[in-house]
Amino acid sequence: MLNGLSVFTGNAHLALAQSICDYLEIPLGKADVFQFSNENIFVKINENVRQRDVFIVQPTCSPVNTSIMELLIMIDAVKRASAGRITAVVPYFAYARTDKKDQPRVPITARLLADLITVAGANRVVTVDLHAGQIQGFFSIPVDELTALYTLSRYFQDKRLADPVVVAPDLGITKKARNFAERLHAPLAIIEKRRVGNMDRVEELNVIGEVSGKTALIFDDEIDTAGSLTQAVKALEKRGVREIYATCTHGVFSNSAVERINASGLREVVVTDTIPLASEKKSEKITVLTLAPLIGEAIRRIQSGTSVGALFQ
Repeated sequence: MLNGLSVFTGNAHLALAQSICDYLEIPLGKADVFQFSNENIFVKINENVRQRDVFIVQPTCSPVNTSIMELLIMIDAVKRASAGRITAVVPYFAYARTDKKDQPRVPITARLLADLITVAGANRVVTVDLHAGQIQGFFSIPVDELTALYTLSRYFQDKRLADPVVVAPDLGITKKARNFAERLHAPLAIIEKRRVGNMDRVEELNVIGEVSGKTALIFDDEIDTAGSLTQAVKALEKRGVREIYATCTHGVFSNSAVERINASGLREVVVTDTIPLASEKKSEKITVLTLAPLIGEAIRRIQSGTSVGALFQ
């Protein structure tokens, strides 16, 4: 039993929070978190947290802005209840793609969200596979960025894919894809997007690397609409791959993503449970691996003052 530790959750991912508590062998903290008819969010912590080490598990997933407000209000609630230390556990960090000014007069929303979490009263943040590593630097408080790399790679190591090649679907994910490929002792291929003429929306996909006759494994940090993913699948099919798998940490699956996956030549898509998979989005092609033991062990180590980084050594 871990003394002085409390874990709470909003409505974003109750199942993950409960699994983390099961791993830690502690009960999930009792709290009321709901919306009034005017859409104002109400939070009430229903147990004593004075001087306790409080962890609030809340991925900022759909409905994104509601999840964010629940997190901020919960942080404020436990701060005002005299919690000793408050850690925001945000397995999926929303607005991570808005991490820089890439055109005039646009915000850096990832920085804004980091400021909001800090100002609300969080003393520390735990997250998983940020879309952009520099987001850690947006915080003025400690950030522990966990990775699903080892969980995902172990799954495919056990599958023993025939003659695998790891494919980075764009240049931005190349470094992480290379690390994943090293874990599987597989070569790396990259899909390069090229503009055709002056038409902004027309792209030609060029596959850099040898993929013919191999089992392709597309690696990314998240799958949103699956548009880029299914384009990559078509490009690989033209190059004569044997089978195609895909894997990522965050399965957002917005709009028609699941329909696109089901209609594609993908054999299997493997994601983690940083985001809950709604019942209407479940598919025989989609496999979900839990990160509850990883996040739970990180919480245990933070609470006891031992190294989190040692988890990945």
